[in-house]
Order: sequence, then C-alpha cells, then structure tokens
Amino acid sequence: MELGLTPYLILAAFLFSCGLLCIVTKRNAIGILMGVELVLNAANVNFVACARYVPGFAMEGQIFALLVIVLAAGEAAIALAIILNFYNNSATVDVDRADELRN
Repeated sequence: MELGLTPYLILAAFLFSCGLLCIVTKRNAIGILMGVELVLNAANVNFVACARYVPGFAMEGQIFALLVIVLAAGEAAIALAIILNFYNNSATVDVDRADELRN
C-alpha cells in the first residue's frame, strides 16, 4: 500500500510548527536550539519525501538532506560552545540575559 507524498508533507509541517513554536516560546538557549533542530528535521523530511515521490528529484533530495544533517551538526557544536561560554560568564542560559554580552 502506497501512502503518497501528502502524509510526509503533513508530518514535516507538524515538525516545522512544533520547532517554530519552541523557538518563539522558549527562553532557554537549549530549548531554542532544540527548536532549530526540529525545523531542520522538517526540511529533511521534505527533501527525502520529494526525492522518493517527485520524478527527477531522486538523488538531489537525499544529497540535500545529508548537507542539512552536516549543517545541523556544525550548528549544534558551535551553538553549544557559545552557550557553555555564556553559562560560564553569567551562570544562566536565559537568552534574555544575553544583552549583557553587548557591553
């Protein structure tokens, strides 16, 4: 039984909306980072689903998904390094206190 493209697009939209909600509502830097990862995973679901169901997009979708995974790994490493440095300086990961870094 073939599902088609629509369930995957609905799943990706759900993941994207959860990630966006997490980015907007969280004050914790780790929570915002998790929201960004959800948004990137929603893009990966779209790329892989389109690689499967859209003609002429076979390998490109999977290659883009691999590039997004590499980008997410680099982004997570750099963001965690920044968060740890901020925590060492201010003993919190609250993003509202990040205004202190400007001075």
